Amino acid sequence: MNKDFKSVALVIAFSLFIPAICLADNFKVTRVYDGDTINVVKDGKEMKVRLAAIDAPEISQKTKAKQPFSRLASKFLAELVLNQKVEIKTYGVDRFDNTLGVVYVDGRNINLKMVRVGLAEVEKGDLPKEFNLKPYHWEEADAKKNGRGIWALGDKYVRPREWRKMQRQ
Repeated sequence: MNKDFKSVALVIAFSLFIPAICLADNFKVTRVYDGDTINVVKDGKEMKVRLAAIDAPEISQKTKAKQPFSRLASKFLAELVLNQKVEIKTYGVDRFDNTLGVVYVDGRNINLKMVRVGLAEVEKGDLPKEFNLKPYHWEEADAKKNGRGIWALGDKYVRPREWRKMQRQ
């Protein structure tokens, strides 16, 4: 009896301290906000999802100013996921209370695809330590080397994080 209690207590304690990671679940994409944020619905419940591990060129919500490749990133993401059934592996929430997730269509990692084609860069952000960024870094290095998308701008490229700071000033 004491052994069973310890096992149950260990499982409960462990589950309280692991990162907020859920198994993939199926959703339908109803809106693409930009190159790294979508809206999904399941069973009538909506959820805003920020694509984990990536940061795409920005479009200012206030001034409508935009970074080069921002519209293309949004359009490309929409072509991949809008009105599609997707699986999302979630990794908690970001500081804006958006769900962080890796989005899959037919088993293809859409987050990684955005980096591969040069329409997003790698962003660690709010991810748990054990999130494997290696494939993302590899794809980003290849996109840079081959001058795809944002990397074609060379020295004129401004990281989305820096661009957002400049827009706030």
